[in-house]
Amino acid sequence: MVRRALGNHHVGPDAVLVARDEVAPDGSGQGAAAADGTDEARPSGGLAALIARTRQVLFDFDGPICRLFQGVPAEDVAKDLAQWLDDRGLHDVLAGDARAAVDPQAALRCLHRSRRGDPLVQDMERFLSGRELLAARTARPTDGSDRLIRAWRRSGARLAVTTNNSPEAVRRYLAGRGLSACFGPHIYGRTHDPDLLKPDPDTLRRALRAMGGSPGATLMVGDGPSDLEAARAAGVMFLGYARNERKAQLLHQAEAPFVVTALGEVLDILRVVSPP
Repeated sequence: MVRRALGNHHVGPDAVLVARDEVAPDGSGQGAAAADGTDEARPSGGLAALIARTRQVLFDFDGPICRLFQGVPAEDVAKDLAQWLDDRGLHDVLAGDARAAVDPQAALRCLHRSRRGDPLVQDMERFLSGRELLAARTARPTDGSDRLIRAWRRSGARLAVTTNNSPEAVRRYLAGRGLSACFGPHIYGRTHDPDLLKPDPDTLRRALRAMGGSPGATLMVGDGPSDLEAARAAGVMFLGYARNERKAQLLHQAEAPFVVTALGEVLDILRVVSPP
């Protein structure tokens, strides 16, 4: 794989951080190095080839589609979950970095690890789902996401959501945006078993089974290393979306083959390779 340093590249609102390498024949995004052996970023031709071969798109939810916790801050939800544990005498379940985490799912993972099989794990999952349902009412769409979803569906691609969030929260959000028909029944989210959260590929595999799609023609759009790891495990292609420099660095450090910072860039390429 061709790698390059990231210390001095620009990440702006319209930037595409493209291509550690060209798209390989199997669609993995891992192909030959530049002819001169340099580690320079490739032009967007590799990304265009990736999009052109895509027949199924698996979207992560919070990030590529929307900012779920825009109106209900994620750190507030995380604090609610910590308080939920404290109220049940389980203060020791969260310690150190886990208690300070702003990821609401950190508490669920910690409780599952410490009390595997305990009905409290399902109780907490339901509590978290309720918070996500509330957040879905005020979630804000990621810039360009609505247009990209509709354009990809018009092109004939089949779409699914594969997320660690509550599937009911996803359905509520999509209905509010008028996007339900773009995905149909293909919403695959968190179950009562935290072991199946990404990076486990469970949601992706469920989508592939239900849609009958070939992994080699399926693209996962995600915003974190866990999405990339799940995509690799499921054998599907991957496109990273990074809304800021920190997200971009994490995806590049995980060796994501393609990362974009604006979904409009993907839409522009889609319009060329799959004209209406």
